[in-house]
Amino acid sequence: MPDDETVVQTAAEAAEGVVFSRYRQSDVRDLDVTVTFEDGVLEVDVYLNAPDEDADPETVADEAARAAQDAVDDLFDAADDDAA
Repeated sequence: MPDDETVVQTAAEAAEGVVFSRYRQSDVRDLDVTVTFEDGVLEVDVYLNAPDEDADPETVADEAARAAQDAVDDLFDAADDDAA
C-alpha cells in the first residue's frame, strides 16, 4: 500500500496538473492545494484565484479536487493489482 506521503504528493500533483492545464502559470494569482490523508481519509481543498475569462476558477478548483481524489483511487487500485 502507498504510504501517506505518496498519497498526499499524488493528490497535490494531480490537482495542480488540472489547474495548469486550464490556465497559464503566469495567469494564476494564487493557488493553494491542501491535502491531508489520515486514518485512510483523504481531504483535498483547492483555492484558486485566477481570471475567469478563460475558465471559471471555482469550477476548475472543483475539477482539480476531483482529479486529486481520482489519482489517489488509481494509486490504490494499482497497489491492489500489484499485490494480487
